[in-house]
Amino acid sequence: MKIAVPVTKSNQIDDHFGHCEFYGVYTISEKNEIIDVQTIKSEQGCGCKSNIANVLAEKGVTTMLAGGIGGGAIVVLNHSGIKVVRGCSGNATDIVKLYVEGKINDSGESCSQHEKHQGQGNDHVCNN
Repeated sequence: MKIAVPVTKSNQIDDHFGHCEFYGVYTISEKNEIIDVQTIKSEQGCGCKSNIANVLAEKGVTTMLAGGIGGGAIVVLNHSGIKVVRGCSGNATDIVKLYVEGKINDSGESCSQHEKHQGQGNDHVCNN
């Protein structure tokens, strides 16, 4: 299993998926232990319009543990076969361990900075 987490340089989960500096990609063994961590530089900006979902899916990621994330980014990740767990915060490695132990659940809340609007072919506005 591979789990991705939007992180800062100090390995803290970024509060906003589309503004993170990096993605930590954790490989989990059959014994539910972290056996590898890769770092991918983020294309900062709107997560639903970047290619990050495809990049992560190609690396075998099946779960994204995120802090704040908009509905558009969730849809794009889901279409790439990546389940999103919202409302995560703190040290990324600690949160991944807690998730693997079954102690982290989706908060059910998407990022409030993303609002639907009409016009110009956009599904939402990203406040950068």
